[in-house]
Amino acid sequence: MVLRPIGEIVTARTTDGRLGWPVMLLLFILVLCPLGAVIVQVLLPGIFFGSLKFGDWRILLEIAQRPLWQKSLENSVLLASGTTVFATALGGTLAIVRATRAFPTARLLDAAVWVLIITPSFILSQGWVMFAAPKGLAFSMFGSHGVSSFVFSPAGLIAVMTLSKFPLAYLSVYSAMEWKVDSLSQAARLNGASPFTAWRTIQAPLLMPAVLAGAALVFMDTIGDFGLPASISAVYRFPTLPYSIYSAIYTSPIRFDMAGVLSFYLVLLIGAAMVLQFYAMRRSRYDFLNSRAERLVPKPSGKLALPLAAGNVLLLAVIFGIPIGTNIWMSFAKTASGGVKSGNWTLSNYASLFDDGQQLLRGLGHSLLIAAAAALIALLIGLGVAYVLTYSTFRHKRMIETISILTLAVPGVVLGIGYIFVWNQPWLERVGLLLYGTPWILVLASVAGAIPIITRMLVGAMAKVPAQLLTAAQLYGGSFFGRIRVILVPLIRGALLSAALAAFGSGVFDLAVNSILFPPNFLTLPVSINKAFEDLKFGYASAATVFGSAIVILIILVAELLLRRKEVKA
Repeated sequence: MVLRPIGEIVTARTTDGRLGWPVMLLLFILVLCPLGAVIVQVLLPGIFFGSLKFGDWRILLEIAQRPLWQKSLENSVLLASGTTVFATALGGTLAIVRATRAFPTARLLDAAVWVLIITPSFILSQGWVMFAAPKGLAFSMFGSHGVSSFVFSPAGLIAVMTLSKFPLAYLSVYSAMEWKVDSLSQAARLNGASPFTAWRTIQAPLLMPAVLAGAALVFMDTIGDFGLPASISAVYRFPTLPYSIYSAIYTSPIRFDMAGVLSFYLVLLIGAAMVLQFYAMRRSRYDFLNSRAERLVPKPSGKLALPLAAGNVLLLAVIFGIPIGTNIWMSFAKTASGGVKSGNWTLSNYASLFDDGQQLLRGLGHSLLIAAAAALIALLIGLGVAYVLTYSTFRHKRMIETISILTLAVPGVVLGIGYIFVWNQPWLERVGLLLYGTPWILVLASVAGAIPIITRMLVGAMAKVPAQLLTAAQLYGGSFFGRIRVILVPLIRGALLSAALAAFGSGVFDLAVNSILFPPNFLTLPVSINKAFEDLKFGYASAATVFGSAIVILIILVAELLLRRKEVKA
């Protein structure tokens, strides 16, 4: 008889796969079905609307013959490629400086990076548009149209996206520089290498995985971005794949073939970026940590401290002050052309939010309810996914992990198109599941978008909870759900709260999903803001943005305060 350590017995008994299949089924319905429907629609057009026939695959090649399709593809590739190069360079450089040098205002850079990441792209884009508009803030300050001419050009849009997306590369590279092994650089120095040569030949190549990961994140986030083209459409024509997909659904006649083809190319480009990253990673080895590794501590900057601090403040004024500051200024301005003069200040923009039948307030209420419902549902599903990934021996849990993060790479417009195809089928009405045209389809799509955020946060928290605690409760007769409720949940309560609030905050301002799926006569906050912006009601749109953001932040802070206090007392 072979005696096994009790830890192995405990793990074997606890890590069952009873949650694996239900979790996979939920992820299949929420994520894989909509994405698969986009591809199926291209191959079998009409299958989701009662017509079964094989499509002509040559429609995929018609992109070279249709000017709008071709221009959308070209603009998306140009914007994403240019942004990837410059944002990766900017983010990587800032990360290296931040990790190696200590200087005043460095923590402000860290805070600004996170603010840019959590701020919806359409809010940042609207700020840039109002700043650079022909009669915007830049013109009133400088009296020149130079800023407008630059921003509303391909190069200018790349610059705007670079200043919005570089935090993705920054965090990737900065995290990779947490540890260092000086023996490698010291060996190079002993062989006559200069400090710069040692950095260029030793340290820089070892950062390549982080650089590639950051570049891939920037490319995928940029090419699927809906906020920029939606914001600039009011003043500058620059069609991209996400915006053309949206236009195909909300113009008459509805062009599902166009939406399907453009969605196919969008997914193809994102997949190509991921494949290139994996290929580059497998060509070489980058594991270098050993027992001599030590945490990297920034060195004093000396004479460079003041220039670095000044440069950092200037950078923050541009990347954060222009888009956010312009939104705040415009919310108090009578006209964009009036500048910052005292006679141009007013509260009428905020007063108008409560007029017009309180349409904006209803939209805000709808968004808050949808985001709250989606956050709670996604929290339950994410808890199950994280449990399977952390404790289960379910044979397909790697597939579950892949599906659970898929919506991070897939643009919201593609996910929205897929939800239309899946939940707009006639037979669903007979069983009471025709969700298209109802708020519930927004809830489901928001759940799908929130699952990756919640899962990543909970997996990290569960990694600190030994499986032996759960199996010890099982040995004493604790039920499966009892162990989750009594043992696991109290130990990760903080992560559960943070994950739910993060999902709630991001769900309120999800413009892409809301623009594609909002039911008739059921406006939401991001749709209301975007419609006002398209109608050139810049003051109203800015006031709605500031007011809505303040309400969401207040709700999150109050929930954090009350629930954290309850957690401490417990």
